[in-house]
Amino acid sequence: MSFVEIEIASQPECWRRAAELAPSHAAVLPAAGERVAVVGCGTSFYMAQAYASLREESGQGETDAFAASEFPTRRRYDRVLALTRSGTTTEVLELLGRLSGTTPTVAITADPRTPVMTAADAVVVLDFADERSVVQTRFATTLLTLLRAHLGLHTDAVVRDAERALAEPLPEGLVDRTQFTFLGRGWTAGLANEAALKMKEASLSWTESYAAMEYRHGPISIATDTTATWTFGAAPGGLREQLLETGARWVESDLDPLADLVRVQRLAVARATARGLDPDAPRHLTRSVVLADA
Repeated sequence: MSFVEIEIASQPECWRRAAELAPSHAAVLPAAGERVAVVGCGTSFYMAQAYASLREESGQGETDAFAASEFPTRRRYDRVLALTRSGTTTEVLELLGRLSGTTPTVAITADPRTPVMTAADAVVVLDFADERSVVQTRFATTLLTLLRAHLGLHTDAVVRDAERALAEPLPEGLVDRTQFTFLGRGWTAGLANEAALKMKEASLSWTESYAAMEYRHGPISIATDTTATWTFGAAPGGLREQLLETGARWVESDLDPLADLVRVQRLAVARATARGLDPDAPRHLTRSVVLADA
């Protein structure tokens, strides 16, 4: 098995541990009523999008998500939460340096031996969810589980759904599709973005992602009998029927959307294997983007 397959399979146990740990980190995670910005790069940025939407939807306070390189430094926040698996990503460390002494910062990382430990005012370490694969899977979903639990939105049913996502066969024929589109609404829009990224990284697939209501505003024009459209959570009324008229494959699930992301991770590995690719070593990518001239 590849490292990423082992890491995908370990997610239910990682989620259990993260949910159990959430109360012990409550003092440093965003408190109800705070105005918060969440930043990250790549996968971490998409987890930031999901969390920001969840936090606002649950009435916890205004929450924005930014790629670390695009943070609007003139805005004022009560707290900035940085998500970084490696703890070495240049854009995240530079931003934390600029915010030092002006805005309270918290980082969630997998590696306690990295510069982020001193760059942020407080750090949550999820070292049990660290990964050997370049492609992120369990760290991202584990940190989002921690944050969902902190918001009071995690239940044991989510873990059981993850176990189902690992045990049940993938929809037949998906590996052979030529293009994949992922759709979400609210917090699952971030999951759709992450699903598209996983398929690109691991299997070099042509993928796109959209807020579900935007799909009919142009992107549906590429749907055909060789493509697939995958929705996280409930789809807008009539969209499934309209998509099926194109001949494209429609994929949905009754699983919790985070557990449904596990199915996409599995699909990415399956498609990589079918194409003779190594999902642990995606083309042109490294575990962390560290810019030498930064």
